[in-house]
Amino acid sequence: MKLRRIMIAAPKSGSGKTIVTCALLKALKNKGEQVVSYKCGPDYIDPMFHEKVIGIPSKNLDTFFTGEERTKALFYKGRVEEEFAVLEGVMGLFDGLSGIREEGSSYHLAKVTKTPVVLVVDAKGMGRSVIPLIAGFLAYDKEGLIKGVLLNRMSKSCYEIIKPLIEEELKIKVLGYLSERKEFQMESRHLGLVKPDELEDIKERLTILSEEFTKTVSVEGILELAKEAEENAEEVREEESTEKEDAGGISLNAGPVIAVARDEAFCFYYEDNLRMLKENGAKIKYFSPLHDSCLPRGCQGILLGGGYPELYAKELSGNSSMRHAIKQAFHCGMPLVAECGGFMYLHSRIIDKEGVSHDMAGAVDGTCFYAGRLVRFGYVEIKERESSFLPRGEKIRGHEFHYYDSTDNGEDCLAVKPVTGREYACIMSGENCWLGFPHLYYPSNPLFVREFVRKAAEYGKANEI
Repeated sequence: MKLRRIMIAAPKSGSGKTIVTCALLKALKNKGEQVVSYKCGPDYIDPMFHEKVIGIPSKNLDTFFTGEERTKALFYKGRVEEEFAVLEGVMGLFDGLSGIREEGSSYHLAKVTKTPVVLVVDAKGMGRSVIPLIAGFLAYDKEGLIKGVLLNRMSKSCYEIIKPLIEEELKIKVLGYLSERKEFQMESRHLGLVKPDELEDIKERLTILSEEFTKTVSVEGILELAKEAEENAEEVREEESTEKEDAGGISLNAGPVIAVARDEAFCFYYEDNLRMLKENGAKIKYFSPLHDSCLPRGCQGILLGGGYPELYAKELSGNSSMRHAIKQAFHCGMPLVAECGGFMYLHSRIIDKEGVSHDMAGAVDGTCFYAGRLVRFGYVEIKERESSFLPRGEKIRGHEFHYYDSTDNGEDCLAVKPVTGREYACIMSGENCWLGFPHLYYPSNPLFVREFVRKAAEYGKANEI
């Protein structure tokens, strides 16, 4: 497929990738382009900006989670040649696993998908020194993927002097610049950017940003680079579920209803995770632990994703009917998967940063508390000690990033760090539950999804739901 595409990457975090990506997406949409976006790595919030603020479809891609071939398949899945794909990088261009491996890096994703790269350089406080910085990245780019440069936080007068020097010495296109303006900055917290619905006037700010972007950056130049992307001649397909019935006679097409928590407190979901649930026969019904009084009628399974339950602890605690409904469903054996924030919500209580205790669902007999530091961070491979959601010996990949800890993190699974090999116990896993801090990426092992849906269908059949 010949799909026009471009990656926005940078030498380091904080260079302005998200600002540039959002401005470009909006500019392309305003031009009438059928634009889609991808975020490299396990970040949840950047895709929210793409979808909620700009109104375009967005999802994650990660070569550590799914390897080269499946990542390529996920990239092309559902795409048509009329579309324009923008990939937003993560961290520095070459920063992969533990910051040292290529796997999981923006560069690896660009290489796998054969995507031209625009390097966004934070040039504040720099003059000619920006040239050797760019030269170093070009020299390290063995695949020749870096096709253009964009200078961020640079004045017009400085840009007009530096641009011809860069192009003459390095033979690379300089596509434009963005000046430093307060309204172009986005607030952040410990997990990265704050959610888009927490920012005042975010749409108006992005409109101003996009208008400025089209004045100082060559959108046409970016379009031309995207047209140069190589065609991927080989046919790429993602593995899909083909079996319609398991050995126990449970039809996966019977459509078990899985209740998925989705509101201000629980909003961290990979788009491909939800897609895989549907492709394996599940019918998703969203509900709000904040605002609803009960679970969706007829649900046969529950998925509690991550988010910021600690920011809404008072409201969650006050919704006692929902807390009791989830606790009762759990004790009745309804299949339940909870990740990070969802795991925190299942505890007896959460103690917030101010030391205030808030009652939670009480399905897990323990307390979550603010640790005052990053407790776990980075990629993990997880396997169960006793097979329940995964066949014996199988692993699923995920990511952790949390400042809250628990008095009981579970010991039913073993997590392994992919670079150091360090191991630690985690997860409460049983016949019908998988509860813990790690965020799972289902495409890394589709068997997990199939088993979750099978358990939900079996529960519904046994309880005549």
